[in-house]
Amino acid sequence: MFSVCMRDCYDTCAIISELREGKLFVRGNPEHPVTRGFLCPKGALMPKWFHSEERLKKPLMRETLKDEFREAEWEEAIKSVADKLRETIDEYGSESVLVYNYAGDRGVVNYAFPLRLFHYLNTAMLDYGICDRAGQEALRDVYGTAVGMDPEELKNQKLIVYWGINAFWTNLHGFMLAKKYNLEKWVVDVVKTETAKRSEKFFQIRPNTDALFALGIAKIIVENELYDKDFVRENVYGFEEFTEYLKKIDLDFVSEETGIEKDRIEEFAFEYSEKRGVIHIGYGFQRSLNGGEAVRAISVLPALVGHKFGFIYDMKTIDKSYAEGAFLRTKPAKSIPQVKLAEYIENGEIKFLYIYNANPLASLPNQNRLRSAIIENDVFVVTHDIFLTDTALYSHVVLPANTFFERLDIADSYYHRYVALNEPVTRLYGKSNSEVTRMLAKALDIKNPYLYESDEEVIKKVLEINGLSLDELKKKGFVKVEAKERKYDTPSGKIEFYSQRALKRGLSPFPEYKPLKGKGLQLLSPTWKLTITSQYHNTYNIIDPHLYINPKDAKVRGIKENDEVEVFNEYGKIKTVAKISKDVPEGVVVLYKAFWVRLLGWNVNFLTTDETVEGYGNASAFHSTWVEVRKV
Repeated sequence: MFSVCMRDCYDTCAIISELREGKLFVRGNPEHPVTRGFLCPKGALMPKWFHSEERLKKPLMRETLKDEFREAEWEEAIKSVADKLRETIDEYGSESVLVYNYAGDRGVVNYAFPLRLFHYLNTAMLDYGICDRAGQEALRDVYGTAVGMDPEELKNQKLIVYWGINAFWTNLHGFMLAKKYNLEKWVVDVVKTETAKRSEKFFQIRPNTDALFALGIAKIIVENELYDKDFVRENVYGFEEFTEYLKKIDLDFVSEETGIEKDRIEEFAFEYSEKRGVIHIGYGFQRSLNGGEAVRAISVLPALVGHKFGFIYDMKTIDKSYAEGAFLRTKPAKSIPQVKLAEYIENGEIKFLYIYNANPLASLPNQNRLRSAIIENDVFVVTHDIFLTDTALYSHVVLPANTFFERLDIADSYYHRYVALNEPVTRLYGKSNSEVTRMLAKALDIKNPYLYESDEEVIKKVLEINGLSLDELKKKGFVKVEAKERKYDTPSGKIEFYSQRALKRGLSPFPEYKPLKGKGLQLLSPTWKLTITSQYHNTYNIIDPHLYINPKDAKVRGIKENDEVEVFNEYGKIKTVAKISKDVPEGVVVLYKAFWVRLLGWNVNFLTTDETVEGYGNASAFHSTWVEVRKV
């Protein structure tokens, strides 16, 4: 059977699945040009996840969060949710209901179809700012889009710069694609990652200095006339103004702030220009107070050397809006910024929370505040999930979900241009998001036919809108969506070094470097190699809960290898074991993100800030968190 990995991961691997004597076996589809017949370590272990004895088998219910769960039949659980929905809307209005979903499962139907019900009910909707929002806004400021280069075009390139992305862990197939095409690989990062250790050049910059480093490189390229003059003249708006702006950048200051020697900054600029490098812009560093400014600054570099879209960040291949059904609304949606969930609960604006494809009680920042908000306010919480997650433990009703091996769906990628088919292999437990949506619609006595369309009908319609067919997908399990002619969707119709869009939001038309200083050590919380945010911790149970700290910072605090330490700030405190590493620079500590609190007793989000960056769409600022560490 054809499957596709639905995880929130760049690669979106095409899979061949089969059932032998009741056991699931998976392997990479060898025909796929990007994911090329092998699975990452996470993907290879999926049968263990699928067959886990911990999977929820029956709905769970309770009156209050202080009560113990009891098992219930589906009919009773669905009726309870529907009754509470009616009651909440009648008493507080439809906008007091919020559907909270995210990319825990990226199947087009499984992700989008439940939103139809909440659009029909005119509820509040989530504004997704937790992941890549700042970078999205920044790239729209410059290019009018965050959609960059098709990775298959890397075969015509010489150099890829991984800027703030540990691709060997989080984009393994992309990393291997670059290797296959014999690209030279450079890394710009704060931490010496596995990707940095496998690349030809590593520029270890200080945190928060990405924008300044990029502007310094741009200054050298411009002042030494290393840029593509014809391309810039035809495709860039505001180049002369940008040139004047760069005159204010002092290279000695750039070196001092970034920690990169001046001759290495020049080396980067001259070689990058000669090799016309492509930049894969990571998501991690843009989750900071200066993240949008950094992405804007970085994104001008490919344009300087003559690339039309010489970055990799996002890839939107198909229009999926039909599946979501926003056309069912009869009034505009109230939008709730994702990272501000606790604030809206505290203000009494959310009374009913329906959660699927997400585990916010592990993944959202400032967990102490969020957990207190849910406990202390009159919020009814429903969670639809495969396992009894941390979020499920804060719920009144928990509905068992099935996995993508148990249903029909399709998925696109935000890295490559392929859409893949996902066929049901077998059924074990739970129901899909679309099944539950139809059950709730029926329990609410809603007659609208759009809420009862089958998965196959939705898939066919989505594919048809995009000029594709299900029959075509069924032949080999995937199909490439060819790119249309691309333009710059900016006010000038060009790449805007002087951004008119940013100016309208009250920002500088040029990317700015703003020094950020906090008290103590800056906490970075990247993804661990065998989890995807909180997924797989409970089934693979292979995690790394250690605090990584530079030897000099450890010595000042009297901390030695394997000492138990307390990490603390104004948001909370946790205890863990220290690992001393020169891979982590001075002034920085690393804790991997979003492990299960239920299993570990804590996770890094008890320490992370829930500040948002309003100028960049209420984007998250996880990495603008500072902590102190002491030996226990």
